Amino acid sequence: MNAAERIAELRRVIRYHEERYYVLNDPEIADAEFDALMQELERLEAENPDLVSADSPTQRVSGRPAAGFVTVEHAEPMLSLDNAYDEEELREFDARVRRGLAAAGEPAEQVTYVAELKIDGLSLALTYENGVLVRGATRGDGLRGEEVTANVRTIRAIPLKLRSGSLSDPRRIEIRGEVYLPRRVFERINKEKADAGEPLFANPRNAAAGTMRNLDPALVAKRGLSAWTYQLVDVRAGVNTLPYTHGETLEALKEWGLPVEPHWKRCVGVEELVAFTREWDEKRRTLDFDTDGVVIKLDRIDLRARLGTTSKFPRWAIAFKFPAEQKTTLLKSIEVNVGRTGAVTPFAMLDPVFVSGSTVSMATLHNADDIARKDIRAGDWVIVEKAGDVIPRVVGPILSRRPADSKPWVMPTTCPRCGSTLHRPEGEAVWRCENTSCPAKLQRGLEHFASRGAMNIEGLGESLIAQLINGRLVHDYADIYALTTEQLEQLERMGKKSAAKVIAQVEKSRGNELWRLIYGLGIRHVGERASQVLARAFGSMDALCAASIELLQQTQEVGPVLAESVRSWLDEPRNRQLIDRLRAAGVNMEVPEDQRIAADTPGPLAGKTYVITGTLEAMSREQATAALERLGAKVAGSVSKKTTGVVVGAEPGSKAEKARALGVPVLDEAAFLDLIK
Repeated sequence: MNAAERIAELRRVIRYHEERYYVLNDPEIADAEFDALMQELERLEAENPDLVSADSPTQRVSGRPAAGFVTVEHAEPMLSLDNAYDEEELREFDARVRRGLAAAGEPAEQVTYVAELKIDGLSLALTYENGVLVRGATRGDGLRGEEVTANVRTIRAIPLKLRSGSLSDPRRIEIRGEVYLPRRVFERINKEKADAGEPLFANPRNAAAGTMRNLDPALVAKRGLSAWTYQLVDVRAGVNTLPYTHGETLEALKEWGLPVEPHWKRCVGVEELVAFTREWDEKRRTLDFDTDGVVIKLDRIDLRARLGTTSKFPRWAIAFKFPAEQKTTLLKSIEVNVGRTGAVTPFAMLDPVFVSGSTVSMATLHNADDIARKDIRAGDWVIVEKAGDVIPRVVGPILSRRPADSKPWVMPTTCPRCGSTLHRPEGEAVWRCENTSCPAKLQRGLEHFASRGAMNIEGLGESLIAQLINGRLVHDYADIYALTTEQLEQLERMGKKSAAKVIAQVEKSRGNELWRLIYGLGIRHVGERASQVLARAFGSMDALCAASIELLQQTQEVGPVLAESVRSWLDEPRNRQLIDRLRAAGVNMEVPEDQRIAADTPGPLAGKTYVITGTLEAMSREQATAALERLGAKVAGSVSKKTTGVVVGAEPGSKAEKARALGVPVLDEAAFLDLIK
């Protein structure tokens, strides 16, 4: 063999053994033999630098640590899944699917599904061009995520170059999957941390998520992350036949050399699904990764388009959550917490107990009515579980172990932070502190204002905010913009460099989109989506402040409760003063003209739904989406019979084919430009 042939052969053999070791957990050679292959490849590439390529195994870790992550847009939205928590809810899902298919002309007594173990990790989108990995991105908000390509390249389970399979190789393809930390690796890392006297990771998922946000790929490589893939989207050119079923998709991914969790199963009818979930609820602890349930998907891909999606979830899939692990512990005391809206909620202080992968010392008690209904008292032995394996909660007391002198818990009548009298609005279960100057409300409010989903001020976290409040450096959100590096340097654990970074983040946030400010203000019932709708509809903070309840309710997606909440918040003089102070501090209060939508008119495309696929020459997909929304249309991520039209650019994905199969009109770029004119 000449050098080029030997290098190609070494790359093929090394990838084969990487797959045997990191995906199949069935190595065929010793570590020393694998290392010898890598050393030979490194030597040959050093002697022939013109033969080095990005997909070589030697290039998995390269380059300097990144300065930060870039935000990228997903080819298709990464939707969440609706949940089923018991077998009855799973049967209800099956009934909904069959009703939906019957309404679409596809009646069936039994439906074929694919059941896959739900990986408790971090979702990723992988993009390959001409078979070579070019991008890895986190899920983010489902529409946009952070590009973490350098970190993804360090995960040896993920191929840098795809093998050829039964499908011809696409020019561009996006693949969805999950990054996780194997349990054995998690245990090793925590042992190393314990030996070094460092804080331990709470569970493998937290460790995986934290690792993927590390800016140094060399450190990420040492952690030993792994991955499974399960979805194929945005196929561009070169594929003659797309998979007809989800099972075929998983087989195609495996043929391309991508890691696919092997325990998936085709299930005909809901009873086979139930049997699968029961089997793996018992066997899941034998796996080398954490799983908290089973993901269930309609097998036939063409039928998925008939069912479509809601704004949050696909109607053709659901996540069945395994019953929560329960433990018994002592409830030492019942305390209350004041949130950013003034809501005062009780929580339990517990003797620490290990539940579902982490140690729990606090748990939610929901509200005073729930405590009274369950008759939970301080001093009780209680049953604790994690709802959805995430949020600790008290299920109830063990009455046989209750102390003789036990007394029912009574909700306090005054705020634990400011001493103000608590009020319970009529018809609500939550007690509230109405004092606008309450330091607890300010603490939680500032944490929300600075959070990633709102003003995204990195470094302005819980402990720093507490110091700012205690030191009387901030009294409301606007005070953040008057802080100086010198002031921050005087605080605990804040050196000159850290202080400068926080101030830089504060300065950067002045130019944020208006919707981030609206969301950051913490108006009740106003989430991220509502903030985006209000910002685009009214175009400026001044216009929003002047809007009547009637005009607010005329805005698409704004109902009477939301309109009343917005108007009530804006009518409070202190809130208007806050907006004025934020404006004076240079915080952006405007939406660019080309991104606005008329609030009081439905628009010529109101009630219509479009899907965009492929690359447009005249504008980006985001700009095309904004143009349609300005005219009142809704832009969806998948095609169904209810879709008004599909806008097709260069190298369209499978959505164009689905549209033609369903008889949905297809618009080329010229027709689309005529439409939005």
